[in-house]
Amino acid sequence: MTFSIVGRSSDGQSLGVAVASKFLAVGAAVPAAEAGIGALATQALANLAYRAQGLALLRTGTAAADVIAGLTAADGGRAHRQLGVVGPAGDGATFTGDECFAWAGGVAGDGYAIQGNILAGPEVVAEMERAWLGSAGLSLARRLHAALAAGDAAGGDRRGRQSAALFTVRRGAGYGGMSDTEVDLRVDDDPDPVGRMGGLIDLWELYFGKPDPATLLPLEGELAAEVARRLEALGYADLEAWAGVENLEERMVPGAIDPLVLEQLRGS
Repeated sequence: MTFSIVGRSSDGQSLGVAVASKFLAVGAAVPAAEAGIGALATQALANLAYRAQGLALLRTGTAAADVIAGLTAADGGRAHRQLGVVGPAGDGATFTGDECFAWAGGVAGDGYAIQGNILAGPEVVAEMERAWLGSAGLSLARRLHAALAAGDAAGGDRRGRQSAALFTVRRGAGYGGMSDTEVDLRVDDDPDPVGRMGGLIDLWELYFGKPDPATLLPLEGELAAEVARRLEALGYADLEAWAGVENLEERMVPGAIDPLVLEQLRGS
């Protein structure tokens, strides 16, 4: 009923899952991840206990393939399960039970595992892998979404579309640096969930992405005067106060302004 990708970033620091399905709020069931430990997707007739149990095994340093072997060996319903696992290093692993509804299958490699069931055909998984391998220069969230979008374009879940989710973790990457949840986005019920997810990633990058030091503009001279004029016209005493109201506080840099923040200010 679902197609998913579990992946690790090119630098090895981020781990995550992207998933789509003709199923309400698929993000509530399929993904699990822990920074520095690993990530997994449980689907088909999903065994939600795999999430906690799988992460527990990954914490011990168990390889992805051995995590799958351990989880499925202890599960009498394994013929109906599908599972993908990635650890902090090495190959990912995927499992498809013999009684999952066709088409069902998966593929795995260094840092990724892709799987799906009730799919339009094997081309869904093949196109997801192609997109993943061809997008190594992107952030993990963008790579996972690129793979998901490729699978969706290839036919995805043959029953149709309903929901999608994207979940990535990285140590200290959460809001304010106070958690490891990097990206946590869900489209729970929509006719184009994968497309909507792309728009949500755009917003996440605007509000929570980190400024590029190479593009920062010094707040001095005419630019500083322009910013002050615009803030005064909007009724704000300083840039930080305005940014807090506009949810752009994660992009504040002392003595400089992010061009994306300047664009938003000029458009206010």
